[in-house]
Amino acid sequence: MAIVGIDLGTTNSLVSVWQEDSCTLIPNNLGEYLTPSVVGVDENGEILVGRTAKERLISHPDRTAASFKRFMGTEEEFFLGGRRFSASDLSSFVLKQLKEDAEAFLKEPVEEAVISVPAYFNDLQRNATKIAGELAGFRVERIVNEPSAAALAYRFGKMEEDQTFLVFDFGGGTLDISIVDAFDNVVEITAVAGDNHLGGDDINKAIAEKFLSVSGLDFGMLTKEEWAALLKASEKLKMELSKSSQAEMETVISGRLYGMQMDSRGLLEASTQIMESIGMPLTRALSDGGYEWKDIDDIILVGGSSKMPLVQNYLQFLSGKKPLSRIDPDVAVAVGVGMYAGIKERMAVVKDMMLTDICPFTLGIEVSQEDREAPSVMSPIIERNSVLPVSRAARYFTANPFQQFCTVVILQGEHRIAKQNLCLGRLEVPVPMGKTEQDREAIDVRYTYDMNGILEIDVTVVSTQEKTSKVIVNPSIRLSEEEIQKRREELQKLKIHPRDQEKNRLLLARGDRVFEENTGDVRKYTGRFMGEFTAALNTQDARKIEKAYIRTNELLNIIENSPKRSVILRLDKYLYDEWRKDS
Repeated sequence: MAIVGIDLGTTNSLVSVWQEDSCTLIPNNLGEYLTPSVVGVDENGEILVGRTAKERLISHPDRTAASFKRFMGTEEEFFLGGRRFSASDLSSFVLKQLKEDAEAFLKEPVEEAVISVPAYFNDLQRNATKIAGELAGFRVERIVNEPSAAALAYRFGKMEEDQTFLVFDFGGGTLDISIVDAFDNVVEITAVAGDNHLGGDDINKAIAEKFLSVSGLDFGMLTKEEWAALLKASEKLKMELSKSSQAEMETVISGRLYGMQMDSRGLLEASTQIMESIGMPLTRALSDGGYEWKDIDDIILVGGSSKMPLVQNYLQFLSGKKPLSRIDPDVAVAVGVGMYAGIKERMAVVKDMMLTDICPFTLGIEVSQEDREAPSVMSPIIERNSVLPVSRAARYFTANPFQQFCTVVILQGEHRIAKQNLCLGRLEVPVPMGKTEQDREAIDVRYTYDMNGILEIDVTVVSTQEKTSKVIVNPSIRLSEEEIQKRREELQKLKIHPRDQEKNRLLLARGDRVFEENTGDVRKYTGRFMGEFTAALNTQDARKIEKAYIRTNELLNIIENSPKRSVILRLDKYLYDEWRKDS
């Protein structure tokens, strides 16, 4: 039974499998490799996933959610169609769809998946991802860092060379930067940095804010639908500026058509703050790893947003090196995670490859300061970027005389003040009570951390050599098997729309979105076309439906791909040519 690899992305997700000595990307039921990480609930209470849901972001913003990966491991909730979902719930719907796609492609059940996450994800976020996989029906034994997977994909077939990569993973919602040393059959991460809330979505937002400023509009006057339409137009402008030096965007706000032209320089000016934010983790990764730009052999591009000339030129300006995109940045992680699935299955060609990981955050203990009025601070035990598995120990002393217990507070993070870090758990350790004011008991605290995010704590009282050991598990990190099963059953009660209808449902959702985006004659035309397509669907005649589908799809293409000033002329010409053909 095959193990699949999944790149669960902020904007798009992919599934892959290792077969016949190579990684195979698995298409979804629309024949596409990229499945938008978007989930919606329609008016009948059915769950929509992927492109169909994405089309409804504008027309039904209150029933549709995107970029929820940014909220993995938090208490953020999404209310769609009167129901409440966590980010793990929504991710599970995307993963379930990928599972069905894989089973349809492989013609066998798929029960296990290796899922990638940003290297900068903390334990809460990693375990939220694992829970999402389990809710989708997968067994998830391994979570892999996205940059590690990308480096693995580039490394394959070049094991005779020693290389140092900087993996620049810039997606829709996250930025991950990793420095990777590759030698023999080993791929070893030596430093990571990043920003979980920085991505191409932020460039879309910057363009949208520039549009409002140029048009003399205020954000507060926009409806949710208009803001969604503006972001979509901004994304389209951004993509056009990746192909040409100048582009134009238009959108309807309060019944009036507004437009703006932007060139490459204008995009750079609008994105200046974002570019500066990219530079900070780049500097940190190099500094943490003890590297300079001259030590980096190649820069690997990962994530759709890294395709932008603006981003590539900025990287080349900083490093003096032209970034690599030999593997499509959109699929590089999926290729690597598919390879790792092959490694896990002990496939012949890749079984001897080793993918090491590092601890992305510092792990430490809360300690009191000499000034008891001052807040407690964090004392690091395992520093960030330590290669996993790792075991480190440090000695501490009781804070007060006559103590009978020590409370070991386990922390994860980089802040000096203890409470500003993530608390992973607590451990009560009995200690002998001192006999005088000067007596202080010593304890040795050892942390052992592995690639699956399991942290073992061993606390030894020095005077007695008594040891207290425990695997620290924060109740908010992990769900019990019973809790996972209960939540899975609840989610399975929700109706998932029939997959064989998705092509038609997608076209209907697209038509609704085009209707929302336009006004006047274009809107009237759209309403007419969609009415005719709906009538064809109601006949349940496959031939009539297919004919209406082709016609409606072509007409919507004309509306979306034509300048506003000429769209009516092009529609009239298409309909006239069609009438003559039928005559």
